[in-house]
Parts: sequence; C-alpha cells; structure tokens
Amino acid sequence: MRTHVEFVSDAFPSYPNEDEEINPGIWGKRLAEYLVSQLPQHGIILGEFYAEDWGWEIPIENEAFPIFIGCSNQLEPEGNHFLCFVDPSKPKVKVGLFKSVDGTNDITRVADALDKILSKNPDIKELRWWDESEK
Repeated sequence: MRTHVEFVSDAFPSYPNEDEEINPGIWGKRLAEYLVSQLPQHGIILGEFYAEDWGWEIPIENEAFPIFIGCSNQLEPEGNHFLCFVDPSKPKVKVGLFKSVDGTNDITRVADALDKILSKNPDIKELRWWDESEK
C-alpha cells in the first residue's frame, strides 16, 4: 500500500527561522499550507496542522481511527527534496487494546487525494511513491 511520496520542488522554501519551531535544517510549513488549501477540494476534512520535531502534521477527520499526513523537507539530499507520508501506513490499524480494523480504504482515499494534488502541480517533479516496507 503506497503511503510515502518523495518529490523535488522549489515551490516550498522555508520561512525565516522556521527550523526553530522544529529541528535545525527541517522545514515544510509552506508545503503543509499548500496541502491544507487543496485537500478539502478532494473531500478530505482537516484539523489544524501543527509542528512536530520531524516536520508538519496535518490531522484528518476520520471516524474509525486517527489518521494524518506528515510532511517536511529531506535532509539527504539537501535542498528542495520533500517527503509526505500518510499515517497509519499499514492496512491493519489498532483501534483498541484487542481490536483492529482494516484501514485500507481510508488510507488509500487520503493517499489518492495527495497524489492528485501533487501530480497536477507543475512545480513538483520526480514524484515517487513507495510503501513503508521499501525503506
């Protein structure tokens, strides 16, 4: 199941001192803002996005289990390389101490919306999807 996407773009430079909100050398707030502006057009209902130490987390309203998109630049290679990922990234999702559900449809719905948004943007190049088991 594809849940991670890497790409190259000059469209999402860091804000001044953005890495002070996260970790040195990490940014992606402009990318998160862009995704937040586009996802509702694909039927995705969002919560407020916020900084994490690894980048930006965009929570998605989902009845069955918590789901979010994470996004940030990539330290290697340096510069304009980015990663977005959907979490959870595996189809079997724990929803209680002893219960799990098949999250394939919900996760795929979010990944498909993300793919449509990124694919139609002419400033995004070298789009490459993969699943968590590939890295």
